Amino acid sequence: MPSFTVNTDKPVMVSGATGYIAGRVVERLLQAGLTVHATVRDPSNTERLAYLEELAAHNPGSLRFFAANLLEEGSFAEAMEGCGVVFHVASPFVASTNDPQKTLVEPAVNGTRNVMEQAGATPSVERVVLTGSCGAIYCDNADLELTEGGVFTEEHWNTTSSLEYGAYSYSKTLAEKEAWRLAEAQSRYSLVVLNPSMVMGPGVAVHAGSESVVLFKQFGDGSLKPGVPDLGMGIVDIRDVAEAHLRAAFTPEASGRIIISGHNTSFPEMAKTLVPTFGDRFPIPRRVMPKFILWLVGSFVNPALTRSYVSKNVGWPWKGDSSKSVRVLGMTYRPLQETTVDMFQQLVDAGELQPK
Repeated sequence: MPSFTVNTDKPVMVSGATGYIAGRVVERLLQAGLTVHATVRDPSNTERLAYLEELAAHNPGSLRFFAANLLEEGSFAEAMEGCGVVFHVASPFVASTNDPQKTLVEPAVNGTRNVMEQAGATPSVERVVLTGSCGAIYCDNADLELTEGGVFTEEHWNTTSSLEYGAYSYSKTLAEKEAWRLAEAQSRYSLVVLNPSMVMGPGVAVHAGSESVVLFKQFGDGSLKPGVPDLGMGIVDIRDVAEAHLRAAFTPEASGRIIISGHNTSFPEMAKTLVPTFGDRFPIPRRVMPKFILWLVGSFVNPALTRSYVSKNVGWPWKGDSSKSVRVLGMTYRPLQETTVDMFQQLVDAGELQPK
């Protein structure tokens, strides 16, 4: 089992601290006793930051807020000063947009560049941990046919997405390539990129606008009652993602890209895990929607379900190899049912889902 020792001598920086993933990362770092420099758009918005303050009050670490903007060169300088590790978590995630260049690509790529260039100009920084995505590894499940062993690994790069198709994955691919370009041009700090599959599970607060939450609510609000698409996907618990960030920062052997994924699963399998706990009170889908129906009408229900997307993803399995995370970081992953039930229960408790 790999060992890691958390060095609390220097603070650490987390970009986009109010985000779904970043909140759990901040929590895990505070639990480890670290001083966290959290970047947010507006540190004076105490109401929006209250839940993060609450985390700091109940954990041994400490928390400081700093204003920063992904698109503003030099805006991370103050937050990064004196930090030993930089966690670049902030990146927009939306399923559909009319202007993917401005909404997705520019914040992802320029934000990564601004953070990485600032790390290069900050002598205290020893490691950068970038929250990448399996979207930088593949675009469609059908891309499995392009792999040697029928499984996605850290060796693979997404080569099939574009501004017009799979724009989110395209933005994550460009951002990660920019990070490696900048990291390889210097020798003072090391870069570790974590590539999570679809992140699910309860956040430190309910992020109602998060794509993961929006997607998951459909399991309980009746919109998928006619049936779920047979869509294969990798799933990882948000709490395991946070643990991976801590380990990536303080495990000396950690390097390169690391897939963070707990389960090769699918929509129907996820729905099944919810039935025992919630099936008597909520319209949890129990049927699979035929692919030809989705191909015909999917885009009318959800703009992301284009015919091209349905053809290349529905009915295809998703297989990812996360053995490097186990070998190098010592990761263990929560059972899928724990992730799904905890997330669903949080949405019920918050009033986001109502029994039918």
